[in-house]
Amino acid sequence: MHIHILGICGTFMGSLAVLAKELGFSVSGSDANVYPPMSTQLEEQGIVLNEGFDPRHLQPHPDLVVIGNAMSRGNLAVEYVLDQGLPYCSGPEWLARFVLQGRWVLAVSGTHGKTTTSAMLAWILEYAGLKPGYLIGGVLKNFPASARLGESDFFVVEADEYDSAFFDKRSKFVHYRPRTLIMNNLEYDHADIFPDLAAIQKQFHHLVRTVPSSGLLLVPHNDRALSQVLEQGCWTPVQQFELTDHDALADADQTTTRWLVQMLSADGRNCQIIKQGPGENYTKAVIEWSLTGRHNASNALAAVAAAHHVGVTITTACDALSRFASVKRRMEWLGEVGGIRVYDDFAHHPTAIATTLQGMRQRLVDEPAARLIAVIEPRSATMKMGVHQATLADSCADADLVVWMAGGGNGLDVDAVIHNSPIPAVGFQQTEQIIDWLLNNCRAGDHVVLMSNGGFGGIHQRLLDALKKRYQ
Repeated sequence: MHIHILGICGTFMGSLAVLAKELGFSVSGSDANVYPPMSTQLEEQGIVLNEGFDPRHLQPHPDLVVIGNAMSRGNLAVEYVLDQGLPYCSGPEWLARFVLQGRWVLAVSGTHGKTTTSAMLAWILEYAGLKPGYLIGGVLKNFPASARLGESDFFVVEADEYDSAFFDKRSKFVHYRPRTLIMNNLEYDHADIFPDLAAIQKQFHHLVRTVPSSGLLLVPHNDRALSQVLEQGCWTPVQQFELTDHDALADADQTTTRWLVQMLSADGRNCQIIKQGPGENYTKAVIEWSLTGRHNASNALAAVAAAHHVGVTITTACDALSRFASVKRRMEWLGEVGGIRVYDDFAHHPTAIATTLQGMRQRLVDEPAARLIAVIEPRSATMKMGVHQATLADSCADADLVVWMAGGGNGLDVDAVIHNSPIPAVGFQQTEQIIDWLLNNCRAGDHVVLMSNGGFGGIHQRLLDALKKRYQ
């Protein structure tokens, strides 16, 4: 069977191509931007890549065209598919039909932490010898690729709430039909396709409706938005997970299963997973790892609870996470030059910015002279539209300085964000200006966190190169 993928170089669609090739399909694809690293990964798989969307790429006609959600009416290839009556489907539909059917799907949804929690869960199952399949929207340090079929019934999928295709405006995750579902959190995001939080909650409830009564929902304690989702109807057992600052289980409800994570160190590099259930003693196990922050401790808790649902012991899960190497672009250390340490983080929302900086601040508690400098490109559609105008400034409160990339948005007033900043803040129109400012203002002991969900003009390597040149 020959499939052709429109938009093949996106993280999700490229991963689908890898799975299709592993299944034995003949795979080709088109995209507007065919460049490394995804193009290299796909070419190594023997997948034919075409630059642009020329209808001739679809000749001879493939058996099926898989259309990415970046494609829209008016695209030459899309119009050719429709005019010629070629069979087509969305990426999530293809995944459900050819990969997930008949498998035990473990899905990770939520506004924040999907990629990291999915990677944690897949690694726990791998460490436990379950050889899961997975599809995760990031570069995984514990695995050689972002997707694989696996050798068991278990499949871990990052369950995105973004829409499926121009012809299917349901969220991607509605197609996945999980048996184990993590709903990490829920806030308003994706303002380009959702008018308000209620619209996202509707999609999450569509997802809840697909989980069987023999499955499991894992939801955080006291997340009002998710509670409202479940109040619309729930037919599946629910277990809650919660981050706590102390071992407060003496008065716990003995009639329900309860998951907690306790921070054993201020920065979260030591934490304790606790499970308390009906008729059983407390079960505890410790994670010792390099990740920091309360958000990562909570992500770990959700992953451990999901793995436990398929039979992995808490001790084994925590042992696995103690060997977890995280995901690229999640507070990833890039290098140190002249005592200045540079990190990369995939920040797309004020909450993500705040939790990441809070975790780094806790890590620096023993370095009183160290400064934390946040360099932020507000690149997500929601931020550029100005939806988070009122909360962006305060999201950086745990930093010592913040540098904003101004311009590029049609609704965000970066000058107002700088004016309202609780810490010293500056803004620039060009990455060259940001690099010059950092060169002139950074000093040994500083921690510089580059925060963007895009390429940020290649600032990561350019800054390191400039620092090396300065200190030669």
